[in-house]
Amino acid sequence: MTSPQNHTPTPAQIRRWRRHLAEERMEARTYRALAERRVGEERDVLLALAEAERRHEEHWLRLLGERALPAPRPSLHARIGAALARAFGTIFILAMAQRAEQRSRYDVDMDATAQMAADEHIHGEVVRGLTARSRQTLAGTFRAAVFGANDGLVSNLALVLGVAATGIDTLLILMTGVAGLLAGALSMAAGEWVSVQSQRELLDASIPDPEAHKSVTHLDVDANELALVFRARGESPEEAEAHAAAVFRQANAPATTESGVIAVRAALGDGGERTQGAAEEIGTPWHAAASSFIFFATGALIPLIPYICGASGTLAIILSAAIVGIALLFTGGVVGVLSGQAPLPRALRQLVIGYAAALVTYVLGAIFGVQTS
Repeated sequence: MTSPQNHTPTPAQIRRWRRHLAEERMEARTYRALAERRVGEERDVLLALAEAERRHEEHWLRLLGERALPAPRPSLHARIGAALARAFGTIFILAMAQRAEQRSRYDVDMDATAQMAADEHIHGEVVRGLTARSRQTLAGTFRAAVFGANDGLVSNLALVLGVAATGIDTLLILMTGVAGLLAGALSMAAGEWVSVQSQRELLDASIPDPEAHKSVTHLDVDANELALVFRARGESPEEAEAHAAAVFRQANAPATTESGVIAVRAALGDGGERTQGAAEEIGTPWHAAASSFIFFATGALIPLIPYICGASGTLAIILSAAIVGIALLFTGGVVGVLSGQAPLPRALRQLVIGYAAALVTYVLGAIFGVQTS
């Protein structure tokens, strides 16, 4: 890779440099805007990322010289992504930033320096670390919301098209769709509540007994039952024996009773923090149930819009399939962005799965309608 140019740049090079300049400026603005919402270490990290993007910006300014004016605009793709990020909040902004860092073309751009290419790779990992906490907090409710919306879209589209293919009256199709919406939303909410509550109960069963530390001073030191606790948690026999011996010394040390109790409780309570973190990642049953109900109902309502607006027959079927297809592309793309992956393959995957299910029920409905006519 090279930096300074000793020859007149081609129009293609100038366009590429201006595109890089616009992207670096947008990324720097994004990191500064995020830093304003953060405090402490996260704020410092985001400001450091913004400073790195500023250095990259200066590289392209040096190459462009007077050709940097007028200031280039980011690509349409980048502007759409920024608008979506502002609409969906911090987690979406970070996910978009991670995706942008991963898409960097500096590895194959001879006008970018090796250091800039390395920076972009590391920036992707930095942003991945920043998004980890937000993704964990969002995971439980987001899972229920995404599954709810997609289930609503696919199941009610399949139901409506399957019934419509039989040739029954439009009002009956609409009533069937409304019944499917309510039944599915209630079923999804109940299922999510039971699922999340059961997972939390299983995690609760793994939390150490808060009173177990009181028994340590009465254990037989020679038999050392305490070592079995640590072996059950994955330590080797030697590690468990040494760990138990250290706990015994602290628990029985004279004039340090209070500190000994604290040490014993800390030893026996190992794993409680991880359990609590897992519970936060799963979410609460009521939040999961509410998200599932609302998003399933919203998704299930979309196939009914043409019928609610008065359409009927083949036109209603085509319109219903079309707007559901757009919604499936959108939800699939959002999932892709939030997971730090390319949105298009996930959007197309959602579309194919949804249309496949609807096609099957439509064909079955058409066959059933022919047989009963």
